[in-house]
Amino acid sequence: MMESTEATQEVESEILLDEGDHDRFSHYARKADIVESAVTGKPIVALCGKVWVPDRNPDRFPLCPRCKDLYEQKKSRENK
Repeated sequence: MMESTEATQEVESEILLDEGDHDRFSHYARKADIVESAVTGKPIVALCGKVWVPDRNPDRFPLCPRCKDLYEQKKSRENK
């Protein structure tokens, strides 16, 4: 059951975060790996090297700066 202070915080905040969500990012990973993880629960490896089981809406978090940099480097090499 929620305490009154928790209910007040929920009303004031548009996005409710789970414990520890404040230090999380959305990561780039291969689509096939993400699908497999959704089915099996098996951890996957992000472009930046983070190993995790995707279980949250990635739109709720900022993009991992390392994943973004690595993805942009890869795309620029492919476009040459």
